Amino acid sequence: MKTIFIAALLAATPALARDAPPHPGAIVYLEVCQACHMANAKGAVGAGRIAALAGNGNLAYPEYPIAVVTGGKGAMPWFRGQLTDQQIADVIGYVRTHFGNRYKGRITADQIAALGVKAPPRSRE
Repeated sequence: MKTIFIAALLAATPALARDAPPHPGAIVYLEVCQACHMANAKGAVGAGRIAALAGNGNLAYPEYPIAVVTGGKGAMPWFRGQLTDQQIADVIGYVRTHFGNRYKGRITADQIAALGVKAPPRSRE
């Protein structure tokens, strides 16, 4: 099953080298983000507006995608508590360096922990 998933990921992401393992952020993007932001990261308009990530100048400032991914914004749900800080760092790093984006600076799990919106306390039902 994992082999089929990796093959599908490689087919969907032609920029990846065929002999290199996929970027961890690419896997998160494919599994979580692509459904709304689309395979080309150009977003969509329908019942709501899904922001384009391709060529998005807001991604130049790491604090912006960290706040949006951890805290949500508009139609974008928050993923703090759904994804680990490392997964969030990986996918933000991936989007900042793919889809026509060439933003420098590595995003780390420590940055996510420090700058991200904190998860609400779990209810005790």
